[in-house]
Amino acid sequence: MTHPRSDAALLATTLLAITASILPAFLTGAVAVQLRRDLDFSETGLGIALAVFFASAAAASIIGGRLTQRLGAAVALRAGVSVAAVANLAIALQARSLATLCLLLGVAGLGNAISQPAANLLIADRLPRDRLGFAIGLKQSGMPFATLLGGLAVPVLAQTLGWESAYIAAAAVAVVAAALVSGERTSSSPPGTRQKPETPIRMLAFLGFGMFFGAAAAGALGSFLVSSAEASGLSAGQAGILLAFGSACGITVRISMGAHADRHPGHHLRTVSAMLTLGAGAFLILSIHGSVSSIIGTPLAFATGWAWPGLFNLAVVRANPKAAGSATGITQTGVYLGALSGPLVFGVVVDQAGYSTAWLVITGAALAAAAVFFVADRRLEPAAPRSSAGLSRPT
Repeated sequence: MTHPRSDAALLATTLLAITASILPAFLTGAVAVQLRRDLDFSETGLGIALAVFFASAAAASIIGGRLTQRLGAAVALRAGVSVAAVANLAIALQARSLATLCLLLGVAGLGNAISQPAANLLIADRLPRDRLGFAIGLKQSGMPFATLLGGLAVPVLAQTLGWESAYIAAAAVAVVAAALVSGERTSSSPPGTRQKPETPIRMLAFLGFGMFFGAAAAGALGSFLVSSAEASGLSAGQAGILLAFGSACGITVRISMGAHADRHPGHHLRTVSAMLTLGAGAFLILSIHGSVSSIIGTPLAFATGWAWPGLFNLAVVRANPKAAGSATGITQTGVYLGALSGPLVFGVVVDQAGYSTAWLVITGAALAAAAVFFVADRRLEPAAPRSSAGLSRPT
């Protein structure tokens, strides 16, 4: 017998935890104008700060996945979110230079490296396979939800009370998330058990290669959209609202695509490839300097070029149902490497050649990711359904 209230609570808790874990990075991108003014650094400096977050997460991602399998999903997720809470509060109280900001974002990245595979394992363990699409789509909405909160934080907090207040609010969100996770059951796998992914490591590495390019495009979008929109003629408040609206579009598409995938399983990577191709078109629109192109391109970019990670993770989790933490810990490395490279390269290109050229570079990254996933679609096979707890729970 299913427990819909328990499942709803699990999904809500997971979404809040992932949002809290990634919020330090995207909040930094959202309040970048205020940060750069007070801490005195350039667009390149912003790219470096965000790159440190994702570099830290990349370095710890595989270890985070293994740690999740050993400790259990709930314990690991609670630990990752707690690190985010400490990092946010420290940024608000101690970040008075670019170097300090980078150091503290690096700490936050370590927490995110644990939270992401922990959330994937928790969902794979607790929910039946025919509902994984919706669940993972909702979980992956944590990233655009973080950008939505970051966008709203600009006019509500950063412009009125200062950017420090935004990080204090983010720390409060993380504390709440950690408290809620504490009530969740741990993984069905006994603590200390090592689960090996069913998918060959070479294939997971190839998928991580595609994620590198896709995450580079997505990372630049979430990190520089506000700054780009302001440069196109919008005010800081308008740019923040545009970021929030675009994020809402991305959340809607992620969840709806996940629910659709539950009814129509198979070839998820082919759909991912198509979405990234459409996303490249949206990035191309953003490369046209002007407020109108920003307004048109932003929701399209979020709804296509950054709405696909849920489907990608669904494909990996379905292929590795008992080792979702370990498998996504490997592919997540590509995510972090791309997410650190995208903002860093974007910031450098902006300083040297302007936003239009930077968006053209991101267009190329999205097309490269689309090509990798198109090739990978026929090679990733889902594991055969098994009667283990959490994979075929009675309905």
